[in-house]
Amino acid sequence: MGVALSDLHRHIAWDIGAAALTRTLSKRWDATSFLGTYSRLLIDLNRPLRTPDSIALRSEITDIPGNIGLSADEIDRRENLIFKPYHQRISEHLDVRQGYGLNTNLISIHSFTPVFHGERREWEAGVLFSAAEELGLSLVKSLRDSGLNVCANVPYRTNRLEDYAVPVHGDDRGVPAVMIEVRQDLLADIDKIETMAEKLSVAFHPF
Repeated sequence: MGVALSDLHRHIAWDIGAAALTRTLSKRWDATSFLGTYSRLLIDLNRPLRTPDSIALRSEITDIPGNIGLSADEIDRRENLIFKPYHQRISEHLDVRQGYGLNTNLISIHSFTPVFHGERREWEAGVLFSAAEELGLSLVKSLRDSGLNVCANVPYRTNRLEDYAVPVHGDDRGVPAVMIEVRQDLLADIDKIETMAEKLSVAFHPF
């Protein structure tokens, strides 16, 4: 990709701690989880195809030389190898659940950096949502009750021009869907991940 090895350990390459938290929640809830297995420097699984951030030329303050001047064939290859199979698996799973009339919620797990462009982010977590307002606001209240500094729709808002999972797999299907963003220092080790998983489990219990 033309970036330094150290860059592959930064947030620009992957959501640090998100996979470990997802696996922990999946075991606690006996819930199906889907995890990406490629760096988002190749293609971002939560961005609509052919949008500027789908295959980023620059992430934060770092240029991504391996994404500059890509041929149409290479863009197609990444979409067909990485993006489409991932979302096809999710769609198929949701088709089965809805076909059986099973109660379903969709939770998209992410993490965010404590500092972004020099600005300290004081939130410890965010709950992002669009159509699923009842679920989203309930989660915000419960997580605040657990002692977390959490707000709705931070560190940014979810929308279908910049996000994929919540609007497409959730809102378009009528499935309550939220994106959970956790500050990365709260996912730094297994004890912190277990603590966050417990807080989220309590928050999601009524649903």
